[in-house]
Amino acid sequence: MQIRELTTDDEFRGAFEVMRELRTHLDESTYMALLEEMRPRGYRLIAVEDEGRIVALAGIGFGVNLYYLHYLWVYELITTETGRSKGYGLALMRYLEELARAADCDTLALSSAFHRLDAHRFYEEKVGMDKTGYGFVMSLRTTPPK
Repeated sequence: MQIRELTTDDEFRGAFEVMRELRTHLDESTYMALLEEMRPRGYRLIAVEDEGRIVALAGIGFGVNLYYLHYLWVYELITTETGRSKGYGLALMRYLEELARAADCDTLALSSAFHRLDAHRFYEEKVGMDKTGYGFVMSLRTTPPK
């Protein structure tokens, strides 16, 4: 198992099928266009590879605000359906924790949809995170932009 940051368009394309397991609304061209826009704003994509295949991904960014102080935010955390319960997700979260500590962050944070109960158990029981609140969203579009 190897954990590394993806940095090239070819690597991002190679990660699309894994990302699509979580972000099912994206097609490859939209995914690539959004990455092109997000990366200059600090978005990074970290991959776990096993035997040359990507088996888990994390989309992350660093920030600062008044409640988390300096933080690492996990936008996406995906382990492939066939790779679940093999330790990839936990290894990735431990890697992100060390990345956050090395950057002198105060907090490692993420949000998770209500229906992802298995993910909630994983974050609380395996990773050691606390559930602290609810996120609220107001959709401003009836359909996603193309």
